[in-house]
Amino acid sequence: MSVTIKDIAKQAGVSIATVSRVLNHLGGYSSEVEQKILEIANELGYRRNANAMSLVSKSTRTIGIIMPTVATSYYGNIVSGIEDVAHQNGYSVILSHAGVSGNRLHNSLNVLSERRVDGVLIFSLPFDQEDIDRIKALGIPVMLISTEVEEGQMPYIKVDDYKASYTAVEYFIGLGHRNIAIVGASSTDPIAGLPRIRGYLDAMKNHSLEVQDDWICYGDFTFEAGQMGMRQLLQAQEQVTAIFCVSDEVALGVNSICYEHHLAIPDDVSIIGYDNTVARMGIPPITTIAQPFYEMGQLGCKSLIQSIQTSSNMESQLIPFKLIERASVKDNHLGR
Repeated sequence: MSVTIKDIAKQAGVSIATVSRVLNHLGGYSSEVEQKILEIANELGYRRNANAMSLVSKSTRTIGIIMPTVATSYYGNIVSGIEDVAHQNGYSVILSHAGVSGNRLHNSLNVLSERRVDGVLIFSLPFDQEDIDRIKALGIPVMLISTEVEEGQMPYIKVDDYKASYTAVEYFIGLGHRNIAIVGASSTDPIAGLPRIRGYLDAMKNHSLEVQDDWICYGDFTFEAGQMGMRQLLQAQEQVTAIFCVSDEVALGVNSICYEHHLAIPDDVSIIGYDNTVARMGIPPITTIAQPFYEMGQLGCKSLIQSIQTSSNMESQLIPFKLIERASVKDNHLGR
């Protein structure tokens, strides 16, 4: 026979209403009473029936997460931030993978709709108008993380990719580098690719530096894109002294080809990564733009839960990035 809140109330010596308030995180009880009830519930093996609860409260206390893939480490950091906040507020989390290109987004939305989630967080996916309309049709709060849509149709939390890219390139310039390449950005990605390319180009232009066509090496933010881009740069008419890599994985790919060709970092080539996920594992440790992924997850989940509970509108936020200096950039003022 399954354990009920009546059983917990009897053993704890409190009312059924008090047990219900504790299990539903509604407040109005002391921390001692809360601890006692939760311990007894755990000892008795109590499991809440989410479906039955949702019929009464119209809430499943569940948050949906839609992400491209689990293959990239930084998504895990965002999820950790979300899960910690969700757990603290009595919510559970359902993960759904939409594919790197978002080709399974509609399926993910259908799954979460069927599970009657109270709100959704979506990471790093591009959207067309049909996607946006489908998301809005859910009729529940939705927050975007590390992505955005035009004209503010949905709230988002992300860093300013343009400004971060500009900062990285300007850091090279400040250390005397003039021949600077960019590797790994997608020219068809309006969320992260194009802003980082524009930041690179504008930093070069504003410092009166020319950009050779073969210094722009497009890709898909992966290790392999870094390898391909570095091979392209080795064939460039004019050699570069510095490379802005649009992800840490790209930076490691560049590093691997430099190693194959006996090019020393930073003496022969300086590199900067992006994300601060695996940059410290490089040899040498790689200077990078750090995105605060865990904090992004926390902020996104806090905002979403507040909107769920109060029906308030969520605000978009650009959060600070940081350039982490390590050992992969040479001061070119000291000579080569």
